[in-house]
Amino acid sequence: MFAVYAARIDHDQPLSGLELGERPAPGARPGWSTVDVRAASLNHHDLWSLRGVGLPEERLPMILGCDAAGVDADGNEVVLHSVIGQSGHGVGPREPRSILTERHQGTFAEQVAVPTWNILPKPRELSFAEAACLPTAWLTAYRMLFTNAGVRPGDSVLVQGAGGGVATAAIVLGRAAGLRIFATSRDEARRARAVELGAVEALEPGARLPQRVDAVIETVGAATWSHSVKSLKPGGTLVISGATSGDRPSHAELTRIFFLELKVVGSTMGTKDELDDLLAFCASTGVRPVIDEVLPMDRAREGFERLASGEQFGKIVLTNA
Repeated sequence: MFAVYAARIDHDQPLSGLELGERPAPGARPGWSTVDVRAASLNHHDLWSLRGVGLPEERLPMILGCDAAGVDADGNEVVLHSVIGQSGHGVGPREPRSILTERHQGTFAEQVAVPTWNILPKPRELSFAEAACLPTAWLTAYRMLFTNAGVRPGDSVLVQGAGGGVATAAIVLGRAAGLRIFATSRDEARRARAVELGAVEALEPGARLPQRVDAVIETVGAATWSHSVKSLKPGGTLVISGATSGDRPSHAELTRIFFLELKVVGSTMGTKDELDDLLAFCASTGVRPVIDEVLPMDRAREGFERLASGEQFGKIVLTNA
């Protein structure tokens, strides 16, 4: 079958290890199901995989892609929960939790196999492309906001780095849930887009907010860390799920953290139940993922190049005819 896969690891030039071509179709495995992929979306996780983060060379070649929506063997339209081993279904009792492409072949292919437990019904209100955007970036944002930040309607939230998949999802989901959203971006056009999506105000990174906020959604890391901490109200919560600018901030702001009794919460992906809730939330409210571009699977390299450039706003989706 046709697939998009990591053939080599190169930390400095990750796209040099990206290959498009034929790979073996998934075989039968007890407790697993094969899904015909209709749409799959890119995440920064795919670029990190090409750099060897979470993907050692001995597991190559590895088909990339964490997210997908498609059709199962019975003709049902489905969405995949991409965390394998979270419940123990489909894997041995000693296998650690992983995300597709770390231990098991991913979704950038004509077919993908996952534990049957990881398959959820796709709401009819969502297209395959829309549904394929949800299981990683949007699920991460959903868990950050509603599980780990614990915000309520009317609360204020700062979202750092508008334009990235998680940040964009947080803006849209937060606005739909009645939150007062502030956003930052280095790019003027992205700031304007953030306001269009529902942010009360979008500012340059590091700019003073009109008010301190109840929570911060942090995915940028070192470059925005100090600003994130300083933007919180006493007792506020900083939720972090990524560090695209690096994980060693020059100022950790420890004094401010303990003196103001701030909470710092790490967040990774989400549960199957949270994905089910997210799918229902989108179906019932009319919220839809922000899609930057839809490309056929055989033009995946263009999508990877756009993601690596940082020029996208929202999700890049790959489709099979």
